[in-house]
Amino acid sequence: MTPDDMVLTPQGLRFQGQLWPCAIGKGGIQTNKREGDGATPRGVHRIVGILYRPDRIAKPTSWAMPIGPLDLWSDDPADRDYNMMVRAPYAPSHERLRRADPLYDLVILTDWNWPYAVSGRGSAIFLHQWRRPGYPTEGCIAFSRAHLHAIAPRITYGTRLIVG
Repeated sequence: MTPDDMVLTPQGLRFQGQLWPCAIGKGGIQTNKREGDGATPRGVHRIVGILYRPDRIAKPTSWAMPIGPLDLWSDDPADRDYNMMVRAPYAPSHERLRRADPLYDLVILTDWNWPYAVSGRGSAIFLHQWRRPGYPTEGCIAFSRAHLHAIAPRITYGTRLIVG
């Protein structure tokens, strides 16, 4: 491990000498993650991108990509674009990235089951804003808005998320 690794612990996410409170999936941490199980996958995951809402927040890093009104994330295991960012109109099952609430104003992408997704193994694991402290996610890792915004600019292409 390096100081630039994010390490999920029972107390929170350890990153760059700080402990950041967070929430994980309602299904706990699982080795055999499946689509819809609500679990956070065990393993070492690379951070592969950052998305943000330019109409709501400033660009958090030079390499962050804006979320537009037509941006979606495919969560249909039967579709060829499963676990990929897609654009509307898009008929298969998907999640809207440009949400009415602030949960996805800033999204940190991991390489869970990406870029070559295995059908049914689970779609995106994001780091995003939580609904409220301790409220579980569908498998993602969630933080307070202030903490997420403090973490994002510290991430580099070498940052890994370690979930044990």
